[in-house]
Amino acid sequence: MILSRQKPVGGSTYTGDKTKKKKIPKFEDFVEDRDYTGAITVLEFNQQTGKANKNVDLWLAYCYFHLAEFKKAFEIYSSLIKKADVDPSVYLYCACCCFYMGWHKEAESLAQKGPDTSLKNRLLFHISHKLHRHSAMMSYHSKLGDEIDDKLCYTSIQFLRSHYREAMQHYNHQINLNKDYHALQIYAALCAYKLEYYEYCIDHLAEYLQYYPDSAIASNLKACVHFRLYDGKAAEGELKHYLDVASPSAFGSEFINHNKVIFRRGESALQILPPLVGIIPEAKLNLALYYFTQEEYLEAFQLVEFMEPATPNEYVIKGAIYAGYGQEESLRHIISMAQQCYHKVGSSADTLVGRQCTACSNFLTKNFEQVVVYLDSIKGYLYGDDVYNFNYAQAKAACGNYKDAEDIFIGIKNERLKSDYVYTSWLARCYIMNKRPQLAWELYNKMETSSDSFSLLHLIANDCYRTRQYYIAAKAFDLMERLDSNPEYWEGKRGACVGLFQMIISGDEPRETIQEVILMLRGTTSNPQVEYIIRTIGKWAKEHQIPLK
Repeated sequence: MILSRQKPVGGSTYTGDKTKKKKIPKFEDFVEDRDYTGAITVLEFNQQTGKANKNVDLWLAYCYFHLAEFKKAFEIYSSLIKKADVDPSVYLYCACCCFYMGWHKEAESLAQKGPDTSLKNRLLFHISHKLHRHSAMMSYHSKLGDEIDDKLCYTSIQFLRSHYREAMQHYNHQINLNKDYHALQIYAALCAYKLEYYEYCIDHLAEYLQYYPDSAIASNLKACVHFRLYDGKAAEGELKHYLDVASPSAFGSEFINHNKVIFRRGESALQILPPLVGIIPEAKLNLALYYFTQEEYLEAFQLVEFMEPATPNEYVIKGAIYAGYGQEESLRHIISMAQQCYHKVGSSADTLVGRQCTACSNFLTKNFEQVVVYLDSIKGYLYGDDVYNFNYAQAKAACGNYKDAEDIFIGIKNERLKSDYVYTSWLARCYIMNKRPQLAWELYNKMETSSDSFSLLHLIANDCYRTRQYYIAAKAFDLMERLDSNPEYWEGKRGACVGLFQMIISGDEPRETIQEVILMLRGTTSNPQVEYIIRTIGKWAKEHQIPLK
């Protein structure tokens, strides 16, 4: 049974079938919805049909500017400037385009031609900051008023000067006063991210994304937080929604592509990062870090050589690259500068990173006792970190704690670290100092012939000799003598063989070893001392009824 009303609600106004006339959208509607592409389409259509008003070029430039198409906006403003009846404010708009394209001197010149407004003062304030003109900055700062635009201008300078805590306090104050200014949430979130207050950052982003879920900046920042808290896979998952709807050329594509390189641990770094150097501030640092991880220290050094660090992270990166390059090229003054970078961070904050930096600073000055103290204090946070353990084990060994050092070295899983000569040589020394020289000898036998393998052989020979482990010392000196006829190797082999013979006599080595001693001595054919030593050993062996071949 179909139930229906017996009379219509409020009376019927039906007068018959009529086709509804569709409303033609106005460009103002698109601007209000932040659909600047749609606004440009309407404006260009009006131009082609002769319906455009006299301000069409100003509106086109406005839309291009807000799409970050600064070059197109600049070209339109530049053409307007050439007209006799141009509004002087156009000089300021054109200067804004130059500023965003990094043409700071051109921006300054154009801004000076504009009217004396608060926009002009704010723009010149930022240009002075970019051009490092401190006295000019102070002058423009004194002209800032109490209007919100001026307050936010000052706060943005605080952010650019790495005063993140002060900037966040100002943004939060403005958020409380201006609930409808949703973009303030993004600025506060950026400050929280820089301060590593990731929960606060997520809260601010959530407030903003409920109004603008398709925001490139908010989506990207949220992905960065997930990268810090979890990993690159989680970060890319946060970006997926935005990437599914965004075009490859959409606003923000550069910094999203930049961050995808970071999320993927350097994948396609050399294709994506170089063109972004000078556009995205972090691109140069991340490209330098990529070269550093690839052990291309010179390329990394050249990128950061003239960089003036402003944040702890920048000091750490510059310190690491200087340390790598300085050690690679044996440049003591470069290593000293790396130590200063680490000391700067370590002395300014008692944090996890601060203690790591203090440990690194002491490591570079070979103050290993202090290295152990600081690394001990953060062991609970980094116990499973192979790089931490690599440095921790070296410091322990340098302090003579070979037992702990050996255990830490063996626990390292990173194959790249384990293939490093530093790892192999320190582990070999630990084996020797822990009275297991045969394991050090096995490390040598696993190595391919190279300068590193010869260096390891030299270490084994001398360390075993110093610790009276003469059997392995003799074998190592014997092999070195065969590879290089340096008289010092014969002297080392002679001393090790005589020491080994003494240990056989005292019963500290098995008597069967005496045959190997004689074979090693006979490997030296051009020294008259050989026969005398062999006759002495042979006489003792005969007296004690030890058969010799």
